[in-house]
Amino acid sequence: MNFNQITIPCVNYDESVAFYAKLGLRQIVDSPPRYARFESSSGTTLSIHKTDPEVTASAVTIYFEVDDVDAEVRRLKSDGLEFDGDVTDQDWLWREAYLRDPAGNRVCVYHAGENRRFPPWRI
Repeated sequence: MNFNQITIPCVNYDESVAFYAKLGLRQIVDSPPRYARFESSSGTTLSIHKTDPEVTASAVTIYFEVDDVDAEVRRLKSDGLEFDGDVTDQDWLWREAYLRDPAGNRVCVYHAGENRRFPPWRI
């Protein structure tokens, strides 16, 4: 299997569309007010689907890997996005920064390089 698509809940369609566009994803489907799909530079797609606020899964975390986390966080902050904290080097060898999309889904901007698939503790 080749994982290539995820759909996440959204509460405010317009705010969510604007958020993922700011992250740099290219919108390829526009079906307001309930559904939109975006494509990354690698071809992986992410969709948003409007749900009731009570249904929105705040336990969702979406990971976007970049080459330079610090530069990307500066770019996103200059575009008005707010992060939950500073860029952090984690014990699992990833450099990460977290923010939330308009529906409350957690978004991680990170760099792991080879440690994403081949950490020293891989079995």
